Amino acid sequence: MLTAAQRLRRSSDFAAAVRGGRRVGRGAVVVHLTLPAQTGVTATTSPEPARNSGAETSAPTRAGFVVSKAVGNAVVRNKVRRRLRHLVRERLAELPVGSTLVVRALPPAAEASYARLGADLDAAIAAARTARGRRSR
Repeated sequence: MLTAAQRLRRSSDFAAAVRGGRRVGRGAVVVHLTLPAQTGVTATTSPEPARNSGAETSAPTRAGFVVSKAVGNAVVRNKVRRRLRHLVRERLAELPVGSTLVVRALPPAAEASYARLGADLDAAIAAARTARGRRSR
Protein backbone atom coordinates (compact mmCIF):
# COMPACT_ATOMS: atom_id res chain seq x y z
CA MET A 1 0.00 0.00 0.00
CA LEU A 2 1.21 3.49 -0.75
CA THR A 3 1.63 5.83 2.19
CA ALA A 4 -0.66 8.84 2.48
CA ALA A 5 2.17 11.16 1.43
CA GLN A 6 2.71 9.14 -1.76
CA ARG A 7 -0.92 9.23 -2.96
CA LEU A 8 -2.56 11.84 -5.15
CA ARG A 9 -5.99 12.71 -3.81
CA ARG A 10 -7.03 16.16 -4.95
CA SER A 11 -8.47 16.78 -8.38
CA SER A 12 -6.10 19.74 -8.81
CA ASP A 13 -3.09 17.44 -8.27
CA PHE A 14 -4.35 15.04 -10.93
CA ALA A 15 -5.07 17.90 -13.32
CA ALA A 16 -1.60 19.41 -12.84
CA ALA A 17 0.08 16.06 -13.50
CA VAL A 18 -2.02 15.34 -16.59
CA ARG A 19 -1.61 18.83 -18.07
CA GLY A 20 2.05 19.37 -17.25
CA GLY A 21 3.47 15.89 -17.56
CA ARG A 22 4.60 13.68 -20.37
CA ARG A 23 1.91 11.30 -21.63
CA VAL A 24 2.83 7.84 -22.87
CA GLY A 25 0.47 4.98 -23.66
CA ARG A 26 1.63 1.39 -23.77
CA GLY A 27 -0.72 -1.58 -24.01
CA ALA A 28 -3.34 -1.38 -21.28
CA VAL A 29 -2.11 1.76 -19.49
CA VAL A 30 -1.46 5.44 -20.13
CA VAL A 31 1.12 7.13 -17.91
CA HIS A 32 1.36 10.86 -17.17
CA LEU A 33 4.74 11.64 -15.59
CA THR A 34 5.68 15.04 -14.23
CA LEU A 35 9.35 15.31 -13.28
CA PRO A 36 10.58 17.52 -10.41
CA ALA A 37 11.90 20.33 -12.62
CA GLN A 38 8.37 20.73 -13.99
CA THR A 39 6.59 20.45 -10.63
CA GLY A 40 8.55 23.34 -9.09
CA VAL A 41 6.52 25.82 -11.14
CA THR A 42 3.14 24.46 -10.09
CA ALA A 43 4.11 23.87 -6.46
CA THR A 44 4.27 27.60 -5.78
CA THR A 45 0.70 28.13 -7.02
CA SER A 46 -0.70 25.16 -5.13
CA PRO A 47 -3.22 26.11 -2.42
CA GLU A 48 -1.27 24.35 0.31
CA PRO A 49 -1.39 25.59 3.92
CA ALA A 50 1.47 27.87 4.94
CA ARG A 51 2.91 25.27 7.33
CA ASN A 52 3.66 22.98 4.36
CA SER A 53 5.44 25.60 2.25
CA GLY A 54 8.89 24.42 3.38
CA ALA A 55 8.22 20.82 2.38
CA GLU A 56 8.43 21.45 -1.38
CA THR A 57 12.15 20.67 -1.55
CA SER A 58 11.70 17.22 -0.02
CA ALA A 59 8.37 16.36 -1.61
CA PRO A 60 7.97 12.61 -2.02
CA THR A 61 7.31 10.91 -5.31
CA ARG A 62 3.53 10.68 -5.63
CA ALA A 63 1.21 8.45 -7.64
CA GLY A 64 -2.46 8.43 -8.55
CA PHE A 65 -4.70 6.06 -10.47
CA VAL A 66 -7.60 6.58 -12.86
CA VAL A 67 -9.74 3.54 -13.64
CA SER A 68 -12.96 4.53 -15.40
CA LYS A 69 -16.21 2.62 -15.72
CA ALA A 70 -15.18 1.69 -19.25
CA VAL A 71 -12.78 -0.84 -17.69
CA GLY A 72 -15.59 -2.83 -16.11
CA ASN A 73 -17.86 -3.06 -13.10
CA ALA A 74 -16.74 -2.07 -9.60
CA VAL A 75 -15.18 -5.45 -8.84
CA VAL A 76 -13.07 -5.40 -11.99
CA ARG A 77 -12.07 -1.74 -11.53
CA ASN A 78 -10.93 -2.36 -7.97
CA LYS A 79 -8.96 -5.44 -9.03
CA VAL A 80 -7.18 -3.42 -11.73
CA ARG A 81 -6.55 -0.55 -9.29
CA ARG A 82 -5.08 -2.92 -6.67
CA ARG A 83 -2.78 -4.52 -9.26
CA LEU A 84 -1.59 -1.15 -10.55
CA ARG A 85 -1.07 0.18 -7.01
CA HIS A 86 1.10 -2.81 -6.14
CA LEU A 87 3.10 -2.51 -9.38
CA VAL A 88 3.66 1.24 -8.92
CA ARG A 89 4.70 0.83 -5.29
CA GLU A 90 7.62 -1.34 -6.44
CA ARG A 91 8.67 1.21 -9.09
CA LEU A 92 8.17 4.47 -7.17
CA ALA A 93 11.68 4.44 -5.69
CA GLU A 94 13.19 4.41 -9.21
CA LEU A 95 11.61 7.76 -10.08
CA PRO A 96 13.27 11.06 -9.12
CA VAL A 97 12.19 12.51 -5.76
CA GLY A 98 9.31 14.93 -6.27
CA SER A 99 7.93 13.25 -9.39
CA THR A 100 4.21 12.89 -9.93
CA LEU A 101 2.86 9.81 -11.71
CA VAL A 102 -0.71 9.29 -12.86
CA VAL A 103 -1.57 5.86 -14.27
CA ARG A 104 -4.76 5.58 -16.31
CA ALA A 105 -6.07 2.10 -17.01
CA LEU A 106 -7.56 1.42 -20.44
CA PRO A 107 -10.38 -1.13 -20.98
CA PRO A 108 -7.95 -3.94 -22.01
CA ALA A 109 -6.50 -3.76 -18.46
CA ALA A 110 -9.52 -5.73 -17.23
CA GLU A 111 -8.33 -8.90 -18.99
CA ALA A 112 -4.61 -8.21 -18.76
CA SER A 113 -2.48 -10.46 -16.60
CA TYR A 114 -0.39 -9.09 -13.76
CA ALA A 115 2.79 -9.68 -15.78
CA ARG A 116 1.40 -7.85 -18.82
CA LEU A 117 0.31 -4.88 -16.71
CA GLY A 118 3.82 -4.78 -15.23
CA ALA A 119 5.46 -4.91 -18.65
CA ASP A 120 3.14 -2.19 -20.02
CA LEU A 121 3.79 0.00 -16.97
CA ASP A 122 7.57 -0.45 -17.23
CA ALA A 123 7.56 0.42 -20.93
CA ALA A 124 5.37 3.48 -20.40
CA ILE A 125 7.45 4.83 -17.49
CA ALA A 126 10.69 4.27 -19.41
CA ALA A 127 9.31 6.11 -22.44
CA ALA A 128 8.00 8.97 -20.29
CA ARG A 129 11.38 9.42 -18.59
CA THR A 130 13.27 9.84 -21.86
CA ALA A 131 13.35 13.41 -23.12
CA ARG A 132 11.85 13.98 -26.54
CA GLY A 133 11.85 17.06 -28.67
CA ARG A 134 8.62 18.84 -29.48
CA ARG A 135 6.84 17.58 -32.56
CA SER A 136 6.05 20.17 -35.17
CA ARG A 137 2.46 20.41 -36.26
